This record gives sequence, C-alpha cells and structure tokens, in this order.
Amino acid sequence: MLIFTLAAAMTVAMLIATALGLHQEAQRVKLENRVQKDRYPFRR
Repeated sequence: MLIFTLAAAMTVAMLIATALGLHQEAQRVKLENRVQKDRYPFRR
C-alpha cells in the first residue's frame, strides 16, 4: 500500500512540475516576442 501512495505522490509532483515548466516557458516566449516588437516595431 505504501508503494502506491508514493507512486501517486510522485505522479502529482511531476504533473505540478510540468505545469510550472510550461508556464515559465510560455512567459519567456511572450517576453521574447515583446522584446522583438520593441526592437523592430514596424516589422510584420
């Protein structure tokens, strides 16, 4: 029974870590796009 509890806890921890990683990556891409628009405001 303990092994199943540990497995469930690790699964939840990995899901949270994945969500946080995706969120950070999205923020970084958004920031890079903003910097590019500031640098080249008239480029399409």
